[in-house]
Amino acid sequence: MPKNLPLRIALTVLALALVLCGTLPDWNVSRAANHREAPLTALDPKADITDYYAFVSYDDPNKVTFILSVDPLLEPANGPNYFPFDPDIRYAIKIDNDNDAVEDISFEFRFTTEIRLPGVFTGFVGAGNGIFAPAYAPKDLNGNKPPTSAIVVPPAITSLDGPGSIGLGLRQSYSVTMVKGPSSRPSQRIELTAGQPVYAAPSNVGPRTMPDYPALARQGIYNVGNGIRVFAGTTDDAFWIDLGATFDSLNFRATGFALPGVLMDGQEADDTRNFASDSVSGYNVNSIAIGVPISMVTRTGTKVAATNPAATIGTWGVTSRQRVRVLPGTPGRETQNQGPWVQIQRMGNALFNEVIIGTGSKDKFSMSEPKDDAQFASFALDPLLARVLNAVYGIPVPDAPRTDLLPLVQYVPPIAAPGTTAGPVADLLRLNTGVPPTAASARKRMGLLAGDAAGYPNGRRLSDDVTDISARAVAGILAGGTFAAFPYNPNYAPNQPFGLVLGA
Repeated sequence: MPKNLPLRIALTVLALALVLCGTLPDWNVSRAANHREAPLTALDPKADITDYYAFVSYDDPNKVTFILSVDPLLEPANGPNYFPFDPDIRYAIKIDNDNDAVEDISFEFRFTTEIRLPGVFTGFVGAGNGIFAPAYAPKDLNGNKPPTSAIVVPPAITSLDGPGSIGLGLRQSYSVTMVKGPSSRPSQRIELTAGQPVYAAPSNVGPRTMPDYPALARQGIYNVGNGIRVFAGTTDDAFWIDLGATFDSLNFRATGFALPGVLMDGQEADDTRNFASDSVSGYNVNSIAIGVPISMVTRTGTKVAATNPAATIGTWGVTSRQRVRVLPGTPGRETQNQGPWVQIQRMGNALFNEVIIGTGSKDKFSMSEPKDDAQFASFALDPLLARVLNAVYGIPVPDAPRTDLLPLVQYVPPIAAPGTTAGPVADLLRLNTGVPPTAASARKRMGLLAGDAAGYPNGRRLSDDVTDISARAVAGILAGGTFAAFPYNPNYAPNQPFGLVLGA
């Protein structure tokens, strides 16, 4: 079974979907983040956030796209139930626009599951115009032979609703709620999908059942008013990493394998290719995407220039469950969930919890709020990973405290404009909404390090090589000078004028 087709369809539907660009360049790049990164989420994969993205939309610089991917390492052919979203989880995208690491705007997603063909053994079924009972069909338990007009297999699935959806035996709808104010005391809740059926795109189970999956997936893009578009469904996993080498004590493959390591120059500096093995090739994730006008997420209620302190937002994804779960004592009854919501996982910057936070603190980090991240500051200001790179590969790294890493955990240049309130140390994905998107032909996989102003860590796009970018950041490239061993942007230097880096 091929990888859940496009995205590369739905991630191209992601950028189909919300990015709204129609298609993405098929770059062979590395895009990594969190997969099974904490003990708690290793036991609760449905709540495990694998990747989080935020970028100014490719086709419309007046909008920003947020993408939350969850549920790692899904084998595309793994029926019969495939990979529904969990109705017991509240999925949320949170945005801080006043630099205090507390959400000012959130978008919450809740899913509902329908079992529409309870007698069928698989969640999705269909073929051609339907397959009818043959004249030689066996008799049923009552001794009757079914008529040749009886449908044994319904028509192929061509739509998410209506006649073409008969074979969608397992179908999920969802609600989208915009919340203004902190979750603890929201000032307003707006149901964006009220009165409008919105369905998740199913897994691509194969060409007999879903003969035109790209067209089917595109039906999962919905306009929900006020310039907002949403998409949810099973997509290709955009994560790219050599997992075996990485977690074999950073045993990065080197030239002996004809694959340069992630910290080497030469071919590895190529801005359109990654030479590492892709350990998760062929796997899927569940993704939620939403495209929102920039004016809805800034504190001014307008789009402002990159040099304006109000241009930069901080954002992160969250999964939560209710505190009490009561399993049914009688078969057929539903599980009951009660009590306040408890955060299971969060994600801002790629790989932060996975390779920066110590294992003994990972669950605490997952369940804490960004505003309280000062308790984890020692991990960011003196990362063990840097010391490992120094010891294993002899790479010189800066002395602690690693103030060169502050742009990843505070509102400071080169992402935020000079004069922006730095705010507390907090793991947020920061995005300067005033920086226009880079044309596809000019995008660089090394993002901001390569002078691509719209690239990670200024937000995160699907094509940004966050593994290589993060490794170089931890090794000290942001410190400049003797630590800038990988000259992807010869103009980069600490504390340089804002416009030189972001092209303002």
